[in-house]
Amino acid sequence: MLWGLGVGYVISGMYFGWNLGLEQGGTLGLAIATGFVIIMYLTFTFSYTEMACAIPKAGGAFDYAHQALGKQGAFFTGMAQNIEFIFAPPAIAFAIGAYLHLFLPAVSILTIAICAYLVFTALNIYGIQAAATFELFITILAVLGLVLFFLATGPSVSMNNLRINALPHGWTGVFAAIPFAIWFFLAIEGVANVAEETIHPQRNILRGFGTALITLIVLCVLTFAFSVGVNGWETVVYDPATGQASDSPLPLALGHLMGPNHWQYQVISFIGISGLVASFHGIILAAGRATYEFGRMGFAPAIFGKIHPRFKTPANALIINSAIGIVALFTGKTAEIITIACFGALTLYVLSMISVIRLRKLHPDLERPFRVPFYPASPIIALTISLIALVSITIYNHWLALIYLGILLIAYIWFTFSYKANNDEK
Repeated sequence: MLWGLGVGYVISGMYFGWNLGLEQGGTLGLAIATGFVIIMYLTFTFSYTEMACAIPKAGGAFDYAHQALGKQGAFFTGMAQNIEFIFAPPAIAFAIGAYLHLFLPAVSILTIAICAYLVFTALNIYGIQAAATFELFITILAVLGLVLFFLATGPSVSMNNLRINALPHGWTGVFAAIPFAIWFFLAIEGVANVAEETIHPQRNILRGFGTALITLIVLCVLTFAFSVGVNGWETVVYDPATGQASDSPLPLALGHLMGPNHWQYQVISFIGISGLVASFHGIILAAGRATYEFGRMGFAPAIFGKIHPRFKTPANALIINSAIGIVALFTGKTAEIITIACFGALTLYVLSMISVIRLRKLHPDLERPFRVPFYPASPIIALTISLIALVSITIYNHWLALIYLGILLIAYIWFTFSYKANNDEK
């Protein structure tokens, strides 16, 4: 189930979102950005796993930073985590709407997206066992959908197609493509947020993280190569009917080969919805637990930190997170929502890697069932790449950076005036 959660949180990134990076960097630009992002996630994930195994708490990075960086550091780490987990689902909900709209043209994309929020918030309120079991099933189906896509497109893939207009905006396109390369892997760290509900977390969290990351790297490389290799990158970015950037790149590649009425197109596109659902449902699950821990510790209004009396799940956090996500849906801006989620993720990665290093110094005797290989090189590499990526997306998205900082500032003002001194003892 932990493998299912780890892959499920992320697998929607194979089905949509990443292709918008091709518009920025072309094949070569996005490929280079993705290569650096893979290195970042390899070093980050195993560094993060060290803390997850040593401190198996629902708050994930927030709890680790609370021990390593104190109250202030914990606040910014927790807020970054919440922003990542709250803003990623609306972007995925748009894609669910876009894929289902192919089969239900009479129903609007926005209506489908809102319905998805209502259904999966309710499932997560019902219980973790049901939610995790569903996540495992839907993730396996999503992986199967990608395998079918590889089999359908494989015979038509050509290396020459990967060279078509490979760097349309020069080397600056590499930096502009970074948020969309991150989208391939964003939210894998959510595995740590179910640590308190995991059997033998000190052992199984490592297994979940490790097997999920290996699976995702393989799927990322194959999805990239097989999609673009069909007819060049523009085919999987622009919808031929509208000329606009699309949230459904795999159907675009299949449509070029066989047309929308072919049975393979219909089957793979329908199964593709499962990949979006897996990530949407999984991140909602992790977000509820992260926000709950934030409220329980007094870093957010107390209502966030309440457990449902019957189902024993963080119902209030789940409902409030979903309400914010639905509001974000009405902006209609997938790329911008993805970028704000990436701001949160990269801030989280930077502060988490600092936490790894600080915990080694402050608490050398803390029991660590797993120790990151090649310490301190691994967290330092992850920290360096995360900082470069954070600076890059700030330069290319300065208005979104201001929105992100505004969210942090408003939350920090509340935190400063409302946090009670006795919470320091928790």
